Amino acid sequence: MKVLVVDDHPLIRQALHVVLKQLDADLQVLEAANCPDALALAEANGDLDLVLLDIHLPGVSGLDALQSFRERVPAVPVVVISASEDPDDVTRALDSGAMGYIPKTQSSQVMISALRLVLAGGVYLPSEMMRRSRQHNPAQSSTGYRDIGLTERQAQVLALLIQGKPNKLICRDLDLAEGTVKIHITAILKALKVSNRTQAVIEVSRLGLKLPARH
Repeated sequence: MKVLVVDDHPLIRQALHVVLKQLDADLQVLEAANCPDALALAEANGDLDLVLLDIHLPGVSGLDALQSFRERVPAVPVVVISASEDPDDVTRALDSGAMGYIPKTQSSQVMISALRLVLAGGVYLPSEMMRRSRQHNPAQSSTGYRDIGLTERQAQVLALLIQGKPNKLICRDLDLAEGTVKIHITAILKALKVSNRTQAVIEVSRLGLKLPARH
């Protein structure tokens, strides 16, 4: 496995190097302190598995850097690592194509779990940050899945979808045909008024959507 860490602080890069070794004992970590060097490394390493990007880099907006990665190495997932815990920053990063947003205050265990989710095809959203946002905005109270027009089965599909599970695993877990799962996902995206899975993850957290527990 090969991971690119982009951060202008050497101590942060060194600390992440140690943490990332928990993902894979043979992990190779590439390092860059700015966006141009990072993009050059990403384009030179076609077997890159993941990019960890600080969005506060010298000389370039973090979101501009993120968009550059999405345009030039679109197949490589990018996870933002940031000191900011502003929910608006989380939303902007995910809307710009990040597959996850991890505050630097999180523990190494949370970071590793988040990165494993992203590497499995999921999207990591720091839900506690979005919960704090709702606490400051009482209008964003928790919503039941039936309130937005979802059936219990669709809510079960959504619960697995936001865990990053692909359609085939959702089919297996719920004993459904793949065509049925696709129909449910179409209905889910329509109910949430979004167009893709990443936006669905954000909207579920914004709404504080209560989903049914698996039995």
